[in-house]
Amino acid sequence: MRIGASLFLIAVGAILKFAVKANVNGVDVGTVGIILMIVGVVGLLITLALMNTRHRTDVIHSRTGTTVIAPDDPIDPVDPRY
Repeated sequence: MRIGASLFLIAVGAILKFAVKANVNGVDVGTVGIILMIVGVVGLLITLALMNTRHRTDVIHSRTGTTVIAPDDPIDPVDPRY
């Protein structure tokens, strides 16, 4: 679930909880709204956590070939590959 889908679920849940006053047999619309808001918040938190744990790698093309450097690797400015 991405950020947009999470925000959509939160919005739909809030509408069902606070704006809809309809009565449906066997279904509490307010409870469905709360469930959708909870699912949206959990999805948003998981999405944000996964976005922060991704590692980005930088690719540097040189004359001798392609060198891949992770962002955590120290870069030696004396090294001729750079």
